[in-house]
Amino acid sequence: MRLRTLGVAGSAPRPDSPASTYLVQVPADVVAAGVASGVVPPDVEVRDWDVVVDLGNGGLGYVQRHVAPHDLDAVVLTHLHPDHCADLSGLFVHLKYHPERGAMRSGVLPHLPVYGPADVAERAGQMYGLHPGETMDGIFDFRTLADAVTLRVGPLEITPRQVFHPVEAYGLRITGPSSLRRGERVVLTYTGDTDYCESVVEVSRGADLLLAEAAFVQGRDDVVEPGIHLTGGRAGRVAAEAGAARMVLTHLPSWTDPEVALAEARAEYDGPVELALPDGVQEV
Repeated sequence: MRLRTLGVAGSAPRPDSPASTYLVQVPADVVAAGVASGVVPPDVEVRDWDVVVDLGNGGLGYVQRHVAPHDLDAVVLTHLHPDHCADLSGLFVHLKYHPERGAMRSGVLPHLPVYGPADVAERAGQMYGLHPGETMDGIFDFRTLADAVTLRVGPLEITPRQVFHPVEAYGLRITGPSSLRRGERVVLTYTGDTDYCESVVEVSRGADLLLAEAAFVQGRDDVVEPGIHLTGGRAGRVAAEAGAARMVLTHLPSWTDPEVALAEARAEYDGPVELALPDGVQEV
């Protein structure tokens, strides 16, 4: 399993990065090794699998550096704040109007699975500006996330857990075949946006890689109401309590010094921790 941290900015794009956008990939050879060892079900097609997790402002451009939008297997949205879903509108346009593969030219509806909170279809249509009576059905196949209900996309099992944020929001526990240890299963956890809570610790339990948001800074942001974001320190606390093997910090807004977030995390967690890079890659 490979994680590409395409957009790592929080709240809005930064000069150097799109907003929250991640690509989880399982190359064909990793799938094949997983099938051979029994950690991937035998009915899973042996090919490359590509799942976008969140699709914030500017993220679609970075997705296209690695996979054609028509070849995506699913999109999973942790919540519906624009910095995590705004480029869903651009993806809709691409899938519908592309001059060669678009549904308007080819006559083939992609039915791309898009998983999200309960109102994902309605909110996506409003964001795009659909007229009354219009839908995105056929281009997208909207599906609703539910707390602790696992979904499967090819070789990946994705379990959402509802976390502590002002809107319906989920952390994701993604289990799949390892790129580093062929024939073994590994866990990638993404906190989504959340403050500290028991469910974010549980979804992170024993993760081989914890991708944790760390938008707030201790002291500076203490005046902000709880239930919005982790600090680097609180992200470190989650990693330590969950027993995560390593952690990568993400969702840092342009006004947050990354080194401060990193120092806060290291004060609470003694495992390996680093900053997510725009268009970076992590093998799991």
